[in-house]
Amino acid sequence: MSTATLVENKQTVREAFNFTVDKFPLGGPDGLKTNLKGLFRSDNNQHIGKVVSTKYVPHQTEDVVLLTEAAQVAFDGNIEVKCHFNNGHYVEISPSVEYRKSIFGEKDNIFPRIMIDASYNGLAFKLILGYFRDLCKNMVMMNEVRTACVSIRHSRKLPEQMEQLIKQFSSLKEGWQSLSSMIEHMENTEVNLASFMNQVYGDPKDSERGRTIHEDRTQIIFTRLADERLRSGRPAMDRLNTKVSAWEAFNAVQGFAQHITTRKEGTTDFDKVILAAKTTEVHTAQKLALQLTGMGV
Repeated sequence: MSTATLVENKQTVREAFNFTVDKFPLGGPDGLKTNLKGLFRSDNNQHIGKVVSTKYVPHQTEDVVLLTEAAQVAFDGNIEVKCHFNNGHYVEISPSVEYRKSIFGEKDNIFPRIMIDASYNGLAFKLILGYFRDLCKNMVMMNEVRTACVSIRHSRKLPEQMEQLIKQFSSLKEGWQSLSSMIEHMENTEVNLASFMNQVYGDPKDSERGRTIHEDRTQIIFTRLADERLRSGRPAMDRLNTKVSAWEAFNAVQGFAQHITTRKEGTTDFDKVILAAKTTEVHTAQKLALQLTGMGV
């Protein structure tokens, strides 16, 4: 992966988010006035996020540019960025390939990713450390690991806080080694796949439809995981031997949510990453895998 200069990355963010998000009053039937406000994109008039108060001040593209600049400095100028908008600004930060970590052999590797989550949800900005796994193309944010998440309160004084922002990104950079160690423990912890999935999804429902959904999902996950084990050089897996690592089990659940779960038409790959990160089953699987290692969260 080639990294980009600070000027190039800032320009990427500005071009991706070449619009403002503005606050306008919301009316009731027959022009009835209210004290409610809504957020709208200036380029397409799309309504963004939730109804907000009159005091709410929406952040803008330059705030996201500032966060990107802090990330670039923290990683010694070696990052690449990708941008996406989904009820807020998202920027995926990819450090240089030197941060690659092998989890099993030569085929199962992870690479750090930091997500800037600047959603219009009334909450603070979030910086979340995660990884890209090349074996299954999973992109995962480790939301359940306290040290992998940083909150930044949006305020008009944000430009004055560059030094602090750089420190916060640096803490995530330093946390990569700790996260890698957690993942190694997950890889070295054996679990029963069927038991793991039942704890995540629950037992099959009493209805025929519930049992069908459960069986279909189980078959898809089993098939994907069996294929990944072969491609990574792990021993073959069959129905009589469903012992896998906690690392594989978690990625099987996350991969199903990211790549297989049906989404509405037109959903991008980036949308799927964001939606998977918000899925209850993914959060449950992440906590369970970490608990089984004895690492905690």
